[in-house]
Amino acid sequence: MFLFETIPWYSWVMWLVVTAALIAFNEVTRRWKWAGLGFFVALPIILTIFVWPTTAGAGSSTGSWFHWVKVYSALAGCLGFMAIRYIPRLSRNKWVLLFPPAILAINILEAVIRDFQVAGLQGMHDGVFMVGGSWNYMNGIAGIINILTICGWMGIVISRDSSKDMVWPDMLWFWIIAYDIWNFAYVYNAVGDHSFYAGAALLVSCTIPAFFLKRGAWLQHRAHTLALWMMFTMSVPAFVTSSAFAVESSHNPAALFTVSALSLAINLAVLVYQVHTIRTRRRNPLTQELYVHLPKYRQTLIEAGYTDDAGPSSADKATPVSVS
Repeated sequence: MFLFETIPWYSWVMWLVVTAALIAFNEVTRRWKWAGLGFFVALPIILTIFVWPTTAGAGSSTGSWFHWVKVYSALAGCLGFMAIRYIPRLSRNKWVLLFPPAILAINILEAVIRDFQVAGLQGMHDGVFMVGGSWNYMNGIAGIINILTICGWMGIVISRDSSKDMVWPDMLWFWIIAYDIWNFAYVYNAVGDHSFYAGAALLVSCTIPAFFLKRGAWLQHRAHTLALWMMFTMSVPAFVTSSAFAVESSHNPAALFTVSALSLAINLAVLVYQVHTIRTRRRNPLTQELYVHLPKYRQTLIEAGYTDDAGPSSADKATPVSVS
């Protein structure tokens, strides 16, 4: 195949199992606070002390600085979002609402730095086969653009239902797709032999809930599924490297270039649309939501339990509605 070596049927089945498991555990941890504390506080403490020093040590495929930083930054996101969701005064504090875009930008920046670092690497490094090249620089630039197009965080609200999800109405489908393609390109560039699961399955597992289960809560879904996956892969790194279900990248320069070129192109398109929106609708991306004119924005607010007549930047003052 163009992106990967031959993928046997049982690896496809396992891909579906991994995707379904991440979606299911995300549903459990977002719906019940006790489950979130168990998975994102108690479990990481146990793994940090008793498991990861052995399984994610030097020389393993998850022993690089990036994997250690990524798991703890993902967990920090989960816990920070839980604080915003369950402590009402935090969700009403506009300074606190800087945390979600900040942790998101930091996570993207970590990958951008790693992409640039991998550009000069060839062969085995940190237990992973690297094929560095111009594609790393292209995708690194795409990641920077992805950071620049994060917008509308002042409009974050907490859904008025039992799950109390952190809903970000301005984070719409086109930004999510641009992020997904950029992130898949990053994983494909930097840890290609992990990308069948850590790229494709992991991204699908947070995008499906964002589109079909809880609209507007993509960042929360992303933090949960990323933390769950990182804890698993640092505990069982052989799953993606040497198990019967492992799928190797083709390491084809044409495939690497194509994926990164697509990532750069779609992120540039989102940037152009965002600049157009700012100019034509006279919106301030630092203090206002940008996409209040789009039907999906209003639909997201309504599904979160807010009426759509409260106006932009005042969703927290909206009247609650009954959502079936």
